[in-house]
Amino acid sequence: MNVKDGDRRDAALDTSRTTATEMSNVFAALGDPVRQYLLEELAAVGAASVTSLAAPVDVSRQAVDKHLRVLQRAGLVQSGRAGREVLWHVRPEELLRSASWLSALAEGWQRRLMGIKALAEADGAEAHPDDVS
Repeated sequence: MNVKDGDRRDAALDTSRTTATEMSNVFAALGDPVRQYLLEELAAVGAASVTSLAAPVDVSRQAVDKHLRVLQRAGLVQSGRAGREVLWHVRPEELLRSASWLSALAEGWQRRLMGIKALAEADGAEAHPDDVS
């Protein structure tokens, strides 16, 4: 192995660790039903204030604000001023990246399972030959 190969592997490992940390933050943020609701609501309405998001649920504005900040740290939402109001909206990039990662993971497992199935079927065909003498 030359130095360049080692450097590439180290860079890939660092990228993998960064991605794992980011994915972990996304999944942790989505692990709470209130945050799931807030994300769904923001996706449906486009942008909303803490007050309007807190109105239909039995959660205080302060709690909604804390939940939004967790979603923000995970890169799922962003806030911006509109006059005197702070409006929150969804940032789909991180969610799309997480969905893509999950899809790639599922595809890998599907390939492995299909390989196991093919081996099992080949084994079964050898164990029970179609011998009709």
